[in-house]
Amino acid sequence: MKKGNLKVVKIDNNRSLFNYEKKILIKDLILNLKLGYYDFEKEKVQKVKFSLEIDYEDKKPTNDKDIKSIVNYGTVVKLITKLVKKKHYNFLETLAEAVFNELFKDKRIGKIMLKIEKLEILKECSSVGIQITKKRSHEKF
Repeated sequence: MKKGNLKVVKIDNNRSLFNYEKKILIKDLILNLKLGYYDFEKEKVQKVKFSLEIDYEDKKPTNDKDIKSIVNYGTVVKLITKLVKKKHYNFLETLAEAVFNELFKDKRIGKIMLKIEKLEILKECSSVGIQITKKRSHEKF
């Protein structure tokens, strides 16, 4: 290979050459809460399990000294805990939508898979629940 065939490219340090696709995993967050449509569910707390996969993109690498440079799983857990204490939800689906609404306030988040399971509602099952994936649309309406 001849020296003359190589081209020197100067990299602009202000422009990112990479996109990072990141995923936050929260598995088996178990909270005691009142959740459900029926009267007996409104009177007594039950164990409810949350699992999430949160996909987000970033144009910069994580700054090891700046917690704002990440989607913080601790903040997500606190957010869910606060949501379930603030209001009674009749349906798992409406609770899921409240979680989505809060999490999608972070513009970096593009997709969330949320699974919510009631652990003590039916004797015949170890759990019953829902799994919903919601994705940010990039289409303009």
